[in-house]
Amino acid sequence: MEGMLELLSPLSAAINLGLVLLAALTSGVSAAVGIGGGTLLIMVMAQVMPATALIPVHGMVQLGSNGGRALMTWRHIDRGLLAAFLPGVVLGALVAAWLLVRLPPGVLELCIAAFVLYSCWGPGWPRGWLGRGGTLLAGALTTFLSSLVGASGPLVGAVIKQHFGERLPRVATFAACMSFQHLTKAFIFGVAGFVFHEWLALMVAMIVAGLAGTWLGLQLLRRLSDRRFDGLFKWVLTLLALRLIWLGLGRLGV
Repeated sequence: MEGMLELLSPLSAAINLGLVLLAALTSGVSAAVGIGGGTLLIMVMAQVMPATALIPVHGMVQLGSNGGRALMTWRHIDRGLLAAFLPGVVLGALVAAWLLVRLPPGVLELCIAAFVLYSCWGPGWPRGWLGRGGTLLAGALTTFLSSLVGASGPLVGAVIKQHFGERLPRVATFAACMSFQHLTKAFIFGVAGFVFHEWLALMVAMIVAGLAGTWLGLQLLRRLSDRRFDGLFKWVLTLLALRLIWLGLGRLGV
């Protein structure tokens, strides 16, 4: 068993096993609460994986997790919003692949946190921002940011939250948007020369475990009321935003 686990990636057998189990847990969290699993996963992966592999491997695992969740809830996906989001995803991916620009450390995290907190607790965005143009811009911006910081789920979740009051359409549409966003990372990091095959076995194992976690999480989701789900979704977003503030201030040296 240990020998098989060692073959999954350049990491040790114990770490590989831990990451596979964590993939199941975090996928269940995202399915049940709507968001948060991807951020939790990348926080742990950052402690044990090389920096060069972190974002592309996390992106492929999240593609499997979100893609599975989107397939399991496909009847609830808002196809109009998804169609408006996708051109922005393509635009953001192209910019990220060719434009290597970074804001000063810490500023990016604080900007995302401010956006998320306003979306959760502010008076709401102007109606024009929720239209097709605003959704396209959100797709481009979040895809670009995702390639720099790895987990843009809180930002995409804050955008999706403005469109839905019911839990299943929110979870399904969020999963579909994130699936296409993570799919672009194969292109972005392929262009950058990342060698995916060294991590392929681990990614497949984490995706399979994530699908199991997603199925269990969706069973819990269907038992929640829309009101309770909305409260959970809002507070998880808020906690993720507070974590970004803490990271941002730390990187600014405050």
